[in-house]
Amino acid sequence: MTSKPTEQIAADRDDSGDEGSAEQALTPGRVLDHGRYRLLSQVGADNRCNAQLWRAKDGVLGRDVALTILVGDRSDAEAASNARRTLERAMHASTFNHIGVARVLDVVTQSSNDPDGVLGIVIAEWTHGTDLLDLVAEGPLPPGTAARLLQPLAAAVEAAHHAGLVLGADHPQRIRVTPEGEIRMAFPGPMAQATSSDDVRGLGAALYLLLTGRWALGDAPEGLPVAPTGPDGALVAPRTLRPTVPLELSTVAVRALGNPDSTGTTGGVRTGAAVLRVLEQHATFETPSTAGQSSSSESNEVWRREDPKPDEAKRKKLMISVGVLAVATLLVIAWIATSLIGVFTESNRNSGTGQVIGESGNHPGGEQQPPPPPPASPVQITGAEPYNTNGRPDTPGRIPYLYDGDPGTYWATSNYRQQLGPGGISDGTGAVLTLAHPSVLQELVINSPSAGAKVEVRQVNGTQNLNDTKVIGEGQLNAGETTIKLNPDSASQEILVLITQLPSSGGGFVAQINEVKVTGSAA
Repeated sequence: MTSKPTEQIAADRDDSGDEGSAEQALTPGRVLDHGRYRLLSQVGADNRCNAQLWRAKDGVLGRDVALTILVGDRSDAEAASNARRTLERAMHASTFNHIGVARVLDVVTQSSNDPDGVLGIVIAEWTHGTDLLDLVAEGPLPPGTAARLLQPLAAAVEAAHHAGLVLGADHPQRIRVTPEGEIRMAFPGPMAQATSSDDVRGLGAALYLLLTGRWALGDAPEGLPVAPTGPDGALVAPRTLRPTVPLELSTVAVRALGNPDSTGTTGGVRTGAAVLRVLEQHATFETPSTAGQSSSSESNEVWRREDPKPDEAKRKKLMISVGVLAVATLLVIAWIATSLIGVFTESNRNSGTGQVIGESGNHPGGEQQPPPPPPASPVQITGAEPYNTNGRPDTPGRIPYLYDGDPGTYWATSNYRQQLGPGGISDGTGAVLTLAHPSVLQELVINSPSAGAKVEVRQVNGTQNLNDTKVIGEGQLNAGETTIKLNPDSASQEILVLITQLPSSGGGFVAQINEVKVTGSAA
């Protein structure tokens, strides 16, 4: 299915002098850049720009690295110029840091001991995991999994474009999948003529590949099926090939490709942010597992090759559980009813000798009886505003999902490269919730899969200054529903739900909240 070369173990060898062309000389065991980088295995090739993609060992730092080796005729002025442009663009990207892109460590031109055909090398950190093509070798992925996997790369494309950079994320063998199940640009070094539109088209092609197992851009690796086109030359939508693909995912994949000359589409998507928004809406989150576990774990959807099917055994167990729960509920109701009847019967029996309380409401000792606390009831959340101590809120478009009553939707933080806290990029992130009326709050319930996240609940009352707010409850989230007790001094109509610590995920830090509910009594 894939064109990834068979990996070979690199043997130690003496590599002094040239050995003909670069294609002949670039073999496992060869050393480049004055002997610093020893080639281990070739993992791909981008023939559009004569680039070979290798895994290598850094002999100075003792770590694996990813090499994008530009090859060509040194006497060819155009090839040399294109190589220089690619190296310059890679050097500019060395300051860019994002979980969706392998960090550029160095950029070098050919050295005296390198083969004649080597025009330059881009060195990046090695991305452990698997080839993107291996992920679809046995068939396309479930749509929700495909959307989740692609989110880090889409976020990286959008962030890079804001920084004035082009990634060159439009070739399948430049992209890898981490053991945590996230797609990453593993071999930086965009072509000399690449533009930001090419990155967006690359996102569309990657999504199309995950949804259909077919490549929708030109120069597909050998053995990889090409996306079909209709009689009018237009690209066939993923939903046509797989009816289970949601319409929005299918549409954004085709419109992101958006080049009528090569795909026959009309376009319509020009930014990574537009692709990311659709991915966020359809992503399915599961607990990540390592690549080593993937072959034996049927529950890890990253490695599932078919659309999920109903599980009759689970359905039967669920029906039995519901039946047992219903019987238990009836027994509890019967016990409560019996207890209440006993209380009223005993009260009537003692009514002739009981103590009569006068209109003043005093006890025999003369002390006033405190009024019973008002019963707690759900307090409606009518609005929410994103909040971040650094002034840049996370995923503001998804804030309404916090209180829409549907646990299937969610709001998530950005994928941070470092933990929240003093001295970091942010002290906390979350949302200010507006309630239907001022209430004395008693509990806040959070439905979330992000076990380990720490949350504070603060009284806001019109202020956005964290120092002017008061903590009325805090807790650490479990997977599922977590109840946080609240102890306010007064009624509130606005509260801040602030995440102060994030659980780690895929080398970064991220949390997700599906639903927030509040209970209290009207002021």
